Amino acid sequence: MLAMNSTVHAEVVAFPAIERYFDVSLFLLVVTGLVAVISTGKLDPVSTALPLIALLWKGIRVFRRQAPELSQRTATSLVLAYLLFFPLDLWFLSRSLASDAPNPTLYAGLLAAIHLLIFATLVRLLSARSHRDQLFLAMLAVTCMLASAILTVDTAFLISLSVFLLISVSTFIGLEIRRSATGAITPPLDPDSPAANRLHRAVALTSLLVAVSALVVGTLIFFMIPRFTTGYLSALSLRPSLMTGFTDNVTLDQIGEIKKNTAVVMRVHVDGEPARAADMHWRGIALTSFDGRRWFKPPSDHIALIPTAAGEYFLGNAALAPGEYANLSYSVLMEPIATDAIFVAPRVVELRGFFTPGVERAGSPQRSQFLMIDGTGTLTNPARNEIRMRYEGISRVPAVPPAKLRAAATDYPDEIRTFYLQLPKIDPRVQRLADQVTARASNPYDKAASIESFLRTGYAYTLDVNMPPGVDPLAYFLLQKRAGHCEYFASAMAVMLRAEGIPSRFVTGFLPGEYNDVGGDYIIRASDAHAWVEVFFPRYGWITFDPTPPGNAMQRGLLARLALYWDWFQYNWNEWVVSYDFGHQAALAQNVQRNSQQLVARLKTYYQQKRREVLAYLLALDRQAEKSRYSLPVVLGLLLLMLIALRGRAIGGYVRARWSLRAHRKGSLPPELAALQYREMLKLLERRGWRKSPAQTALEFAAAIPDAQFNSPVGQLTELYQSARFGAHPAKASEMASLLAMMREMLRGGRR
Repeated sequence: MLAMNSTVHAEVVAFPAIERYFDVSLFLLVVTGLVAVISTGKLDPVSTALPLIALLWKGIRVFRRQAPELSQRTATSLVLAYLLFFPLDLWFLSRSLASDAPNPTLYAGLLAAIHLLIFATLVRLLSARSHRDQLFLAMLAVTCMLASAILTVDTAFLISLSVFLLISVSTFIGLEIRRSATGAITPPLDPDSPAANRLHRAVALTSLLVAVSALVVGTLIFFMIPRFTTGYLSALSLRPSLMTGFTDNVTLDQIGEIKKNTAVVMRVHVDGEPARAADMHWRGIALTSFDGRRWFKPPSDHIALIPTAAGEYFLGNAALAPGEYANLSYSVLMEPIATDAIFVAPRVVELRGFFTPGVERAGSPQRSQFLMIDGTGTLTNPARNEIRMRYEGISRVPAVPPAKLRAAATDYPDEIRTFYLQLPKIDPRVQRLADQVTARASNPYDKAASIESFLRTGYAYTLDVNMPPGVDPLAYFLLQKRAGHCEYFASAMAVMLRAEGIPSRFVTGFLPGEYNDVGGDYIIRASDAHAWVEVFFPRYGWITFDPTPPGNAMQRGLLARLALYWDWFQYNWNEWVVSYDFGHQAALAQNVQRNSQQLVARLKTYYQQKRREVLAYLLALDRQAEKSRYSLPVVLGLLLLMLIALRGRAIGGYVRARWSLRAHRKGSLPPELAALQYREMLKLLERRGWRKSPAQTALEFAAAIPDAQFNSPVGQLTELYQSARFGAHPAKASEMASLLAMMREMLRGGRR
């Protein structure tokens, strides 16, 4: 286990503060690795609870700086004993936990290996004493993180990975410092001293910078390296099924159980205005027959839909005239759920997508990709929905005006009468209730609307029906309980319509869910599972009616808003990390190129616009200045004030110096005025090409003048300057002025 007390170490270290830092960092590394595995949610309750209890107990002992709990011999004996238990875990315990997985054998082996890993990590945590033990414990923590990556790659794993990276850098920095300090002859650094605290902060800051840099560089590499969708693990889904309920046989109360699950099952993005899908019913399975307690669909013929090379499925037209439907284009991201149904908006006419894994399962026959559709319009996937699927659809959602539906004929085809007017023996009171509700309606549409309104307004919505055993569930719902969930409302309406001779059927699917304006899509959860009714009208086909009253409105607040941002983050993580492939890489490159071009174009347009605005403003200002007689004096005054503000001190000093020279022209010059005359000489010499270097003294510069004509006056004026400046002998102003005048004459003569 961790060595919490330096006295029990085989090695002697010179820095107890580093020893303490390393012990705590290593413990946090192990905690992060184990919590990452546990937080995947794939372990059984015992494997989840026991490690957490052990970590909590060990954390208390680490805080108290107590020694390891187990000896090396005891730890080795425990690991050997678990190896004898491992086959039982593999063939019985883990096998039973993996019974619902798509590949039970592989999943059971993985669970058994993870159980062994967790046990070995905990035993080593409680017994590590030497440097070698602690290094092995760090490797076990890394293995735990890799195991969690196999079990899940959701956003919780991203958080665990980020924390683990930070702590691992800190741990291995501490390990290296401790190894280098072993045996060093240096004063000890106590754990709680100010120097130790500064060292801890420095190591922590270094670890943070290294971890962040590694994440940034790793992210760039991740998005830039080529991607391929093939591989062995990609074909072996280890994720158990999420939910059940959408089959060809639905018993009353079955969907009610699904609605207690809040797992996300679909995300739908609608092209154009999102409000167009605010009341959409995403259609799954339509059922035709009812036996009093369950809806089912007798065996019927299915048609295979073969896609084009681009993955397009064409389902024909919607049998509606222009103006009787609304076009809806949408894309669906569907999670793996225990149903073969493909969920679409009503009257789908085209689908685009690939509905089978990119790699076939080992040992399974090759399957050609196709979908099945039956007489109810139900779309199913023969390959099973065992992977996340993305598909796009185009539907012509019926929007037939009520006046046309009221005028629809009632001469139903024989096939419609055979399948959609079937009823079991029902309670006579249900028939009388249907007659009473539709008494004032004279056509099928008004009868359907009357029953829909009667159920929506006169009954309550609840998930707790508590059906007494042995009673007729439909009669109990309509005549006694008067409350239920969507299955009861849809069943009641379908049965009442059939009792009135109106063809109807029971349909299951999903409500539109919650619109996330952050991500621009609809979030559909298992709790949005729903059942409704479709009513047949000759020439117009099947029209949706929903008799279920609305449930409780969603509460909007700060937490709900934050949940939308978190959901958007999860979606992008799954889309651009978990599902990142060559297609995403190409799309990302195209987006970067397009966005960069757009940015350059916007910047160029912005620059040109601002340039035109500035030129127009200057021209307008110029025209206004021409019209005003005060503009020129004002501009000159502003320029003078600007000149005074910027160079006022220098100009003032120059004027004062010149004035002082005039005042001393018949006397002696103080050092500052002698220096002013010397600088004047330097300016004259620069015109001839002789520039004084900062490294030269005044005498060295005078001696370096090659022209003998200039050498004499330069040397004399330099001597006067040095005598006045450094020798405290004031120079005669007239003598320095005459030397400068001589040099000016020489320069003018040279130019002539």
